[in-house]
Amino acid sequence: MDPLAALLDGPRARGAFLLRSVLTPPWSLRIEDRAPLTVVAVVRGEAWIVPEGGEGVSMGEGDVAIARGPDPYLVADHPETPPQALILPGQECRTSDGGHLTGLADVGVRTWGHGTDGPVVLLTGTYGMDGELTKRLLAALPPVLVLRAADWPTPLVGLLATEIGKDVPGQEAVLDRLLDLLLIAALRAWFDRPGTSAPAWYRAHEDPVAGQALRLLQHQPAEPWTVAKLAADVGVSRAALARRFAAAVGETPMAYLTGWRLALAADLLRQHPDTTIAAIARQVGYGSAFALSAAFKREFGLSPQNYRAPAR
Repeated sequence: MDPLAALLDGPRARGAFLLRSVLTPPWSLRIEDRAPLTVVAVVRGEAWIVPEGGEGVSMGEGDVAIARGPDPYLVADHPETPPQALILPGQECRTSDGGHLTGLADVGVRTWGHGTDGPVVLLTGTYGMDGELTKRLLAALPPVLVLRAADWPTPLVGLLATEIGKDVPGQEAVLDRLLDLLLIAALRAWFDRPGTSAPAWYRAHEDPVAGQALRLLQHQPAEPWTVAKLAADVGVSRAALARRFAAAVGETPMAYLTGWRLALAADLLRQHPDTTIAAIARQVGYGSAFALSAAFKREFGLSPQNYRAPAR
């Protein structure tokens, strides 16, 4: 899998928190849930999203924002509106002074706010993923990015808004898939914008040589790759592959492969705590548990056993 696919691997398995908020100005929510990634879409009305210590960005109907945690941010009708609610880890809601929240409450299926007919309707999807693969992607994002409906029209916001209020069998899976689709489409649209600092591995996919090599390494990490074998599969000389790959990705093919294998191993250790280290080693291209352990400790400063301890 590539890093964009890896981003969704954890949330698909565990489920993402999804909520519709119906609000009446003045309103202001300070988000301190420390979630790695949150998607906010405006279904109706207007809103502002303000990263901690950064410039606020206004949002209109159909606009989509992605907030990268764990730093706090504000979502409000105006940047100067004092926060009425503090959203803490686990979606715990408190007043700004820590008291019991009043005036905002559950008003329907996955719906929260001042009532059912407020002038502002937001959709919020919160991902709780935590992994080495996702860090490669999240590190490339600003604290807050906004895609305008005028520049990136998408039917996904309306579709998600329609589906979120349904309470039928299998609906959680439907909503997870829709949210995943909105997130991945928004990230691709952002990275494809002129002037955006997309990660090198993303831009490299456009290169016919480096892109093909990247896909082989990402999708087949257990293969016994060498530069010669990779060049032969791509159909170029070793020198040409090394030159094109380093120019596009910023590192050699084997250096990229090592980092990719170890990131995969780290996530597998946490996601599958009962799988043996030897089995994970084979899955990511190491010949033995000892070989993986030695490389893993050089990269992370911990043995695989100690790294996976929190999952246990």
